[in-house]
Amino acid sequence: MAGASTTGVRRVQPLSVVEQVTKEIRRSILAADLRPGQEFSLREIAGRLGVSIIPVREALHHLESQGLIITARGKSATVAPLSHEDLRAIYRLRRQIEPELAGRACLLLTDRDHARLTAHLAVFGDESLGLEEIYEAHHEFHLDLLRPAATGWDLRMLGMLWHAAERYVRLASGGRDGDPDEPRRREAAHAELLAAVAERDPGRAAQAVLIHLDTNEQIAQQGIAAVAD
Repeated sequence: MAGASTTGVRRVQPLSVVEQVTKEIRRSILAADLRPGQEFSLREIAGRLGVSIIPVREALHHLESQGLIITARGKSATVAPLSHEDLRAIYRLRRQIEPELAGRACLLLTDRDHARLTAHLAVFGDESLGLEEIYEAHHEFHLDLLRPAATGWDLRMLGMLWHAAERYVRLASGGRDGDPDEPRRREAAHAELLAAVAERDPGRAAQAVLIHLDTNEQIAQQGIAAVAD
């Protein structure tokens, strides 16, 4: 209809070659197609992606800053190994940032924000969706939950921490994805978190996020054991 509002339609941002390469290598690491400790050549990755070695080198620098890659002076790189110590550090930092943000964000979230968060829950419970879609929705859920209270620096730090934690959780969840109850468990865990935030009680929201992080760290710790077995 002429004159209808299109404010709900978001502008599509074209990705540069470096951004595309970064996204694909990150996906390969998070999906464990590139395993922890695995060494690979930049030329090999460039050949697989059909690009020159220059955007691959730039992409690896971005991924190294996120703790996913260790680059060498030559023409090779290594997927960062898994570490109990690193994992504890990741969640220690998340506990310092996310509960406080959630406590403030719960007072700022609008009805439209809650509707968007609720829509993410349906994705968690959809058994027809693949892991990439589920984890993308998971990232968007937590981003939308905290965004009203977050600064640009908060979001940059959280993005790095979320990507670093995600591969641990994915490795641990790999053995659980065949469980028919797993989608419902994932949906229920986030519905409980959203319900606590909806109470608009900063203390309650912060506590719910702490519990959520504790549970996720326990799952992530299993990811290290899964690789060791």
